[in-house]
Amino acid sequence: MTDKTRINRVITRTGDKGDTGLADGSRVSKNHPRIIALGELDELNSMLGVLRTHRLEGDLDSLLGLLQQRLFDIGGELAIPGRVVIDDHDLVEVEAQADTLNAELPPLKEFVLPGGHAAAAWCHHCRTVARRVERQMVTLHGEDDDAVNPVSLALVNRLSDLLFIMARLINQRNEHPETLWKPKN
Repeated sequence: MTDKTRINRVITRTGDKGDTGLADGSRVSKNHPRIIALGELDELNSMLGVLRTHRLEGDLDSLLGLLQQRLFDIGGELAIPGRVVIDDHDLVEVEAQADTLNAELPPLKEFVLPGGHAAAAWCHHCRTVARRVERQMVTLHGEDDDAVNPVSLALVNRLSDLLFIMARLINQRNEHPETLWKPKN
């Protein structure tokens, strides 16, 4: 059996001067758009982990677990410039999951305000962080056309939509009415 240790030592002191290593061995500033994107992605993944502590129904929990895996794959892509892991199959899977969950919901007649059941509110927060991840990936992609896998960028876009649907579904399944926007005019 081969030892597959990935991390042997957490404290390395190699980043004490403001740079960090990518998985390909290169070093970049900790404020490089690639590192910022990785950090935003890590935050989103951590937030999905917190969302999963809300005792969600099995279908939602397992879907969130799958999404966490795909986010880690996207992080792997960003950590090794030029690497591609996420493909059209992954994108189709997220879209299909969104369509399946959305089929349980009534059509929207007005914008939904974030909130409701605690898990739904947290899901809305995850959705906004997914949008931030997407914006940072767009920034990175703007610096270099090959910096971001376009399918991964699309997947993060779909993820925020899926999280919106999940928030609505959590409210519905917990019999918590949605709060709709009431325009002033």
